[in-house]
Amino acid sequence: MDQYKNPALSPEIRAKDLLSKMTLEEKIAQINILRGVEYFEEKEPRSSTCTVEPGETFRKEEFRATVADRGIGYIHDIYSLPEIKNQVQKYMVEETRLGIPAIFTAEALHGLSFAGCSIFPVPLTLSQTFDPDLVNKIGDGIASESRVFGHHEILAPNLDVARDPRWGRTEETFGEDTCLSSEMAVAIISGEQKGDISRPDSVITEPKHYVVHGIPEGGLNCAPARVGQREVETSYLPVFEAGIKRGGAYNVMASYNSIDGDAVVCSEHYLKEVLKERFGLRGISRADWCGVKRIRHAHHLTTSVKDTVRIAINGGLDMQGCCDFEPREWEEIIYDFVMEGKISEARIDDSVLRILKMKFELGLFENPYVDENAYKSVIRCDKHKEISLRAAEEGIVLLTNNGVLPLKDKFTKIALIGPSSAAQKVGGYSSVPRGYTIRSVYDELRDRYPDAEIHQCDGCAITRSNGETVHYVDGQPHLTKMIDSDINDMIDDAVLMAKNAEVAVLVCGDNNVTSGEGSDRCRLVLNGRQRELILRVAETGTPVVLVLENGKAIDLSAETEVCAAIVVAGFGGEFGAKAIVEALAGDINPAGRLTVSYPKDEGMLPCYYSRLPGGSDHYLEGNFDPLFIFGHGLSYTTFEYSDLEIRSLGGFTQEVTFRVTNTGDTDGDEVVQLYVNDRECSVVIAERLLRKFKRISLRAGETKDVTFILDYDEFKLYGLDNKWKVEPGEFNILIGASASDIRIQKMITIK
Repeated sequence: MDQYKNPALSPEIRAKDLLSKMTLEEKIAQINILRGVEYFEEKEPRSSTCTVEPGETFRKEEFRATVADRGIGYIHDIYSLPEIKNQVQKYMVEETRLGIPAIFTAEALHGLSFAGCSIFPVPLTLSQTFDPDLVNKIGDGIASESRVFGHHEILAPNLDVARDPRWGRTEETFGEDTCLSSEMAVAIISGEQKGDISRPDSVITEPKHYVVHGIPEGGLNCAPARVGQREVETSYLPVFEAGIKRGGAYNVMASYNSIDGDAVVCSEHYLKEVLKERFGLRGISRADWCGVKRIRHAHHLTTSVKDTVRIAINGGLDMQGCCDFEPREWEEIIYDFVMEGKISEARIDDSVLRILKMKFELGLFENPYVDENAYKSVIRCDKHKEISLRAAEEGIVLLTNNGVLPLKDKFTKIALIGPSSAAQKVGGYSSVPRGYTIRSVYDELRDRYPDAEIHQCDGCAITRSNGETVHYVDGQPHLTKMIDSDINDMIDDAVLMAKNAEVAVLVCGDNNVTSGEGSDRCRLVLNGRQRELILRVAETGTPVVLVLENGKAIDLSAETEVCAAIVVAGFGGEFGAKAIVEALAGDINPAGRLTVSYPKDEGMLPCYYSRLPGGSDHYLEGNFDPLFIFGHGLSYTTFEYSDLEIRSLGGFTQEVTFRVTNTGDTDGDEVVQLYVNDRECSVVIAERLLRKFKRISLRAGETKDVTFILDYDEFKLYGLDNKWKVEPGEFNILIGASASDIRIQKMITIK
């Protein structure tokens, strides 16, 4: 019996045995990927990658012409019922020489991108919960729905640290802070992989976009990162390190960008030295969509398309992304380079061995097929609906409030206005509803206040569109068509409606034209005539409550002057509207906190709380402090911090204890944030850095003790000698409700 067929042996032994039996052509096929949807008729009109009907004919002969008897490593873009996946996998198992199953991979940023699956809140909204345990449950739900449809790997999560609000993909990230992003990375990855990828409800994760993709020059997607090594090591790499070492992520997607001139997709430093040697990546690095060809046409490192493959593979990349090269072309280019001695077969073997080990760990050789009926009890099950709603609720940020909120039952005449008031926005990389509809704020508000007089008016559009056009990013069509509803400008009607109401609720923000991949902006004001709409309604004298369904920071300098309250809901998934109405009514007490800072003006960039000190603190137009800083968020109650004690436990370890009291008459959650200030050090670092946080629930009048343990990692810095160290001296321990709202503090000395 061949060793690789013996399930009693370890995945490594089996993988090595199988590798020894493979031809060079078969090896190269394993570091290849194809788009499965191209071999089926497309049935889902709203998604270019979904096939729905199980009775479709698998175009096997076309597939055979591509795969032959060599096989293929991965298959992407085949969002379908399990029966269809099994047809493809059956070919791999029964009609290739060695019967090596394929790994099916999919987009699942905040839910599997297949029609009818759960749509959870986008990661930026998830980060606003400051609740890793909840995010872990969201990861569990994403994995369960992905695997039950036969997907073994997901191209998620997005671990970019987002520090340029002009960048469209901010909504996909966990925000601007390294500590918070790291904890969320561990939470969602461990929820998705579950520590055992052979489980029928787990998936392999592929964090992206490795690395420093969230500060593109000019805010333009894929643009170079102008950043030094110390900043890379302290702010950006730690998030991926946490995801890989603590979360257990197997694979990584290499980013499109260059860092200080080093194109990541072919960087020996980032792909070999850091990713595989330092972080111990178990799996592979894959290019982003068309990322390899960008070596030539974007980075200009070669004049030959074929040479882009050579320097990418030799630089440490293991696999192309989809649509760089046709599958056969990719394989032939690599084969020729190996034959010419320009790529070593040992280099190919390293990549293939990693892939084979994953396939054995997944259990694909013993269980290559997926249960064709199990999905019916998993997709949008009650458990997933419950955690999706809870995440939308916990992610709502009460930005400002002069007392108009909560609405409770104070108002009987409500004007509901805005382009998102009757059409809920859910963010990019989403599933599309099939078999259900997503309820709007208008739907939920009428249910909550059945006896109130509620009038709705869009007022204006977010964006205009002439016909149904597909938005392309580097050749990749998005999963859903980016068109806005056909909304006429009705600002005058909205103003009249507000005049006759007791309160005006405006629901504004972004759609998938103004936020998302390839949707970068040079302005941060609300798009279209939304600001004009808000200001005109406010002129009526009717109190204005502004609700934002947004994917990035917004310039709210004018809106804060005229609105009685502002609520940041973000893209809250399919239950976002319900969570919004609950928060407005006071049925829940909002406790989300901002995870990206909001600038006073779009010219005041960069705008994040941990900017390095040393520059002037003001412009001619005013100081550069954010309008709303990282960690900010109000409540319908108040909290008091007291009794801070810090006790040394030896070495670098410090035990920090204090009390938090709900001093109001309403139950609520508080997000406690601990920052560290190194008072004197050998390199320039931020004046304060988030090191610990915790979301706690307190009944009215209740007091709870909070304890944090600080150790080496909370005090270390990356020195001029490019080494991590803790320098002895004084450290301020700052505890409060945001990066600027510090309630208690104490200085300690580390010797």
